Amino acid sequence: MAKTAGFCFGVDRAVGKVYELAESGVKVCTLGPIIHNANVVADLEKKGVFICCSPDQAPTDGVLIIRSHGVPQSVYDEIERLGLRCEDCTCPFVAKIHQIAAERSRRGDVLLIAGDPEHPEVVGITGFCTGEHYVFSTPAQLEALITAHQLEQRPVSMCSQTTYHVGNWQQAKEIAARRCQKLEIFDTVCGATASRQQEAEELSRHCDLMVVVGDRHSSNTAKLREVCEKNCRTILLETAQEMLQQDILCAKIIGVTAGASTPARIIKEVLHTMSELLNDVQGEEFSFEKALEESLKPVYIGQRVKGVITSVAPNEVTVDIGTKHTGFIPLSELTSDSTVSSCDQLVAKDEEINVIVMRVNDQEGTALLSKKRYDAIEGFDKIMKAEEEGTVLEGVVTDVIKGGVLVTVHGVKVFVPASLATLRRGEDLQALKGQQVEFKIIETNERRARAIGSIKAVLVEKNKAIAEAFWNSVEIGKVYSGVVKSLTSYGAFIDLGGVDGMAHISELSWKRIKHPSEVVKVGDTVEVYIKDIDFENKKISLGYKKEADNPWNIFQANYHVGDEVKATIVSITSFGAFARIIDGVDGLIHISQISNERVEKVADVLKVGDVVDCKITEADIDRKRVSLSMRALLENQPRAEHSSRSMEDAVVYSTEDSDFEG
Repeated sequence: MAKTAGFCFGVDRAVGKVYELAESGVKVCTLGPIIHNANVVADLEKKGVFICCSPDQAPTDGVLIIRSHGVPQSVYDEIERLGLRCEDCTCPFVAKIHQIAAERSRRGDVLLIAGDPEHPEVVGITGFCTGEHYVFSTPAQLEALITAHQLEQRPVSMCSQTTYHVGNWQQAKEIAARRCQKLEIFDTVCGATASRQQEAEELSRHCDLMVVVGDRHSSNTAKLREVCEKNCRTILLETAQEMLQQDILCAKIIGVTAGASTPARIIKEVLHTMSELLNDVQGEEFSFEKALEESLKPVYIGQRVKGVITSVAPNEVTVDIGTKHTGFIPLSELTSDSTVSSCDQLVAKDEEINVIVMRVNDQEGTALLSKKRYDAIEGFDKIMKAEEEGTVLEGVVTDVIKGGVLVTVHGVKVFVPASLATLRRGEDLQALKGQQVEFKIIETNERRARAIGSIKAVLVEKNKAIAEAFWNSVEIGKVYSGVVKSLTSYGAFIDLGGVDGMAHISELSWKRIKHPSEVVKVGDTVEVYIKDIDFENKKISLGYKKEADNPWNIFQANYHVGDEVKATIVSITSFGAFARIIDGVDGLIHISQISNERVEKVADVLKVGDVVDCKITEADIDRKRVSLSMRALLENQPRAEHSSRSMEDAVVYSTEDSDFEG
């Protein structure tokens, strides 16, 4: 028996007040059922307590009870307007949330509330919100809300229903803390609720069967069942009589817990009935009558059973499931693998097998069984457990569909939306098909056996760890191999392995370029070095061009003052022409150094693209300046000879189809 079971403080306080008033002879009316427990409500009705749906239905000569779930501010206003006598039994923990909602709304915060939007407690909380507020049931819904309403930079406060799922609340806090920059979290899950769920979780790990006692409409009772059934078979009972309809004798260890709205007397009745059932069978020896009774026990659709294979045919397996029914599994229900052509490829006679009952024919004494669906259910149980624990799963991307991809794990296909399939939007999803990927489960729907996963969540966590290691080891001058991720007019962004750096356009080439695409393309693997680091803003400046390719170093090593060179005219000015000696090194031919004759206009003698003979007359490597002279090559020739030549004769070569522009 769980230690934390039965009435919590708030419920006990509210129910005790109603009984006290009813027994004093006062006319008592509760605003909605005092708690979610039909037995307690029925007992109070016998004592004259009745239920109303709104304050205007309450008697003016009686007492109106506000239950522990609380009500919106508008209900208090109406009670005051009607002048009704009222006993406010709102749980103090719930009242605290009302105060938080009111204060934070007045301050201008967006309020995020974790819980069931239809639950009376949540309805009451939202009734104290005067500003923008949203209710989410699952962590995945929280993610969607933050994105849809752009809450990343807005002031946000977050609280929860007191009976909210503890595991989901932890996930929600992590999501909100990661995504919202201006966030304040209020831990409003009731301490008793948290203890109850944690205790039930631990107890269920050591039991074959868990019995949860409580009303089926109770939120915290439903959460207890949800927690327990992840670990073992779990049944929910409202009364001790329901125990007689359950098969508990097959369990060796049975755990019992109860919801916060379950009276102690009902818990005791259930325990007493269980003890009687167990005592009845203690010490009994095997008898034919008992064995016959066991063989006649009912088989129902959806039941999970363990059987022994009695025969194997190519298209069907016969199974003994321990009853009068002969179980059979068609090949189509044995496996989802379409490449398997015969049952004996998978199973053998006398092998134990877990199956689920699909159809029962009592007249023929047969039961259609499915191993494939049992595996899928078991697989989905593992998926729900992975969601609860935040476990990273591994699966294969089997399909690319509209809106995302399907990943198969434990025999279940998990849908991963396109926005959560890759680290960056717009990446090709087809590249994922057939790939083994790691992902997390962010949402499950047990009723529809559907699950939503996120590959991106795992990639983000990995990148975070990689980035942390990078920043701990990065230093100026260190060389990295990176991948070009994007190009802009001013540079290239390069992924260094979880951290992006930028190589400015001036760092991509020694010669002038108009766009980075002249040097690199998206997807290229390049070797770069750290040029500068901004630790505060987490920015990296990269260098790409190598010192060995520096054209001025090449020029200095291969050319000297006095050398004769061929140079290509690349631009014309009023004072001369610039000529390219090698890529990246241009020299100036001053107007006075073009010819022995006086030149009035440079463009009359030279044009862009011409290749001319000239001499290096000056070279200042530090200032990156070179002076050239065509005239120096003409001075050794007789002047008369030159005077009779046209200025065009000074041009040795002409390249009419040059790409250069003056």
